[in-house]
Amino acid sequence: MDWTGSSPDERRQMLAAIGVDSVEALLAAIPRRVEELPGIPDGLDEASLLRHVSELAQRNRPAGPGKCFIGAGAYEHAAPAVVEALISRGEFSTTYTPYQPEVSQGTLIAGFEFQTLIARLTGLDVANSSMYDGASAAAEAALLAIRYTGRTAVVVSGAMHPEWLCVLKTYLSGVGAEIRIAAPENGRTPLGQIEACLDESVACVLIQQPNFLGQLEDLRAFAEAAHAAGSLFVAACNPMALGILASPGACGADIAVGDVQPLGIPLSFGGPYAGYMALREPLVRQMPGRLVGMARDAQGRRGFTLTLQTREQHIRRERATSNICTNQALVALAATIYLCALGKYGLREVARQNVVRAHRAAERLQEIPGVRLAFDGPYFNEFVLRLPREAGDVCRHVRERSGIWPGLALGRFWPEMADCLMVCVTETKTREDVEAMRAALEDALQ
Repeated sequence: MDWTGSSPDERRQMLAAIGVDSVEALLAAIPRRVEELPGIPDGLDEASLLRHVSELAQRNRPAGPGKCFIGAGAYEHAAPAVVEALISRGEFSTTYTPYQPEVSQGTLIAGFEFQTLIARLTGLDVANSSMYDGASAAAEAALLAIRYTGRTAVVVSGAMHPEWLCVLKTYLSGVGAEIRIAAPENGRTPLGQIEACLDESVACVLIQQPNFLGQLEDLRAFAEAAHAAGSLFVAACNPMALGILASPGACGADIAVGDVQPLGIPLSFGGPYAGYMALREPLVRQMPGRLVGMARDAQGRRGFTLTLQTREQHIRRERATSNICTNQALVALAATIYLCALGKYGLREVARQNVVRAHRAAERLQEIPGVRLAFDGPYFNEFVLRLPREAGDVCRHVRERSGIWPGLALGRFWPEMADCLMVCVTETKTREDVEAMRAALEDALQ
C-alpha cells in the first residue's frame, strides 16, 4: 500500500490507534475473493490515474452549438449570461439546506422567489422550493395522492417518458401501489383508455404535457375524468411550454410537477437538474420537500423561514411525507434568475420561437423522400419522423459523417417504432442548422 505523505512513525501510530500491528492485519478481514474478482485492474498512482481519467473524459462528445437535435427531457436552450454570473458567486455556490433559517436568509429568499414563480407559472396555490428532478417529482406526486386519498392505484399515460415511468414504478413498489398504464394511440393518450382504468381505488391520473413523443394532450378532459372518479389529477409539464400553453391549474390539475432544466440549465451531461412541484392549498400538508414561508418578527421586520416542517423527515422521521432530505437549491436559483431575466413576455416569446422553429424544421425535413410525420396531432418543440429505414442506423450514419446528432431513435423504447426518429428543435436552432441537418439526413437515407 502506498502511504504517500506519512512517515513510518506516523503509520505505526495510526495502526496502534486502530489496534493492529500491520497493514496486512488491518486488511485481513477483507475476503480474499474480493481481491480476486475478474476485470478489476491493479491500482494506479496519482499521476497515472489522472491520465487515465483524462483519456476517459476525452471520449465524451459535447452537444455543441447547432449540432444536437435530441430532446427527450433534456433540452438545449439559450440562457442569458446573468444566470451563470450570479450563480457562480461564492455565497450561492456554497449554500445547502437551510436548517437554521435565521442565518440563511439569502438562501430562503431565493427559495421563496422560486416558489412564487413556479406557482404563477403553473396556476396553482403553493409550490415547494424544488425537488431532485422531474422524474422523482412525478413519483412523489403519486405518493402524495395515495396518502391524501387513501387509495392504492395510479393511472399513468403510456406516453410518459419511459425513464420517468421506471422511476415511478420503483417508488410505488415500496408502498405496494398498483400502476395502470394507458397505451398511446397516434402519439397521444386515449381518453377512453384512461376512463376504462378509473374506479374507486385510483388515487390519481398522471399525464405528461407535452408527452414523451412531443404531442400535446387535452389536460382538461383528463382532469374532468379523474375528478368524476374521485381521483386527483397530476400534470407533468415542461415549464418552457407553459410560456405559451394554458397552465395546469387552469386545466383543472390538482398537482403539477416537472423538471426546470429548460429554464436556463445547461445539458451538463445529464445533470444536475431540479424538479418542481406545485399544488392546490388543501394538499399542502402532504407536500414533500422544503417549503419557505414569509413572516415578521416582534419588531415587524420581514423574515423568511422553513414552514410546516412537521412534514419533514428530519423532524418526524418515519411519519414524514417523504424521505427527500434536501433540495436542488443552486439549480433552482438558476431557474429563478432565468425567469426573472426573461419576464412573462420574454418567456412567452422564447416558447413561441420553439413552436415556430420546430414546425418550420418539420416541414423542411419532410421534403426528403420517404420522410413523414409519424403523428398528426399538435406539438410544441419535438416531433417524430417516420423514416424509410431503421432510425438507429440512420442516426449512426449522420453522426459519423457530419457530427450532428439528428434526434432520438425510438426503437430503444418501442421496438414497433424502430423506423421512428424523434427530433427536437428549440430557439437555439437556426435555419442553417436545420439545413445542415436536412442535408446529413438526406445523405444517410440515400
